[in-house]
Amino acid sequence: MKTFLALLQRDVTVLIRDLPEFVMRIAMQPFLFVFVFGYVLPSIGQVKSSYANLLLPGILAASMMMAGVQGTAIPLSQDFGAIKEIEDRLMAPIRVSMVVLEKIVMGTLQAWIAGGLVFPLAWAIMRSNLSLHVTSFGYLFLYLFLVGLASAATGITLGTIISPFKIPLMFATIIIPMIFLGATYYPWHALSNVVWLQTIILINPMVYAAEGFRSVLTPGIPHIRMLFTILGLFGAVIILSGIGLRGFIKRAYS
Repeated sequence: MKTFLALLQRDVTVLIRDLPEFVMRIAMQPFLFVFVFGYVLPSIGQVKSSYANLLLPGILAASMMMAGVQGTAIPLSQDFGAIKEIEDRLMAPIRVSMVVLEKIVMGTLQAWIAGGLVFPLAWAIMRSNLSLHVTSFGYLFLYLFLVGLASAATGITLGTIISPFKIPLMFATIIIPMIFLGATYYPWHALSNVVWLQTIILINPMVYAAEGFRSVLTPGIPHIRMLFTILGLFGAVIILSGIGLRGFIKRAYS
């Protein structure tokens, strides 16, 4: 446990040292979407003011997912790169699974920080158009917990299969489609006329993240039932963590 905490402390120290860059990186995208879609477009009459209520849960989910993936996939891919920094961690007196767990915990923390930034940001910009109703703080914290874990587990999986040189390709072909096809800017039920797409995107953990936040923050908007979103996120955490662990072990000892 001491070794695990030492590894975690090292990564937290690096995060604190680079905190301004981290905040800018994770805040810019949600700021632009909140400002443009939640303030500018309603102000000029291009979208209804109520769109802010639909937008916030999706922006929250996307921000957390992006931060968690970036916080695990990019450093892990670099660790496995030419410098082979991962070897220093593998030489520590700790099981490989605990090294992976530390990466997941660190990614989850970054996802939570991102989520914590979205609320005041959205409130400051869209407060005149927002009408939120938290149905249960218990479920809200549960979704924050599960979405953070799911984002980090996704990052672990991607970080073990993608080289540092292909990180831009990862964002173009995986992360951006995950967000745009993840019920982020529209409710999942709105795809009822495109059943094939509505069905396929259920493999995307972003769908369960956005719909889960929608169910506790804006229950008046149609959403997937809580039970299904919780099971979807839980399943994503288990499956992606397992795939990531296997990929990590394969890369570490290849």
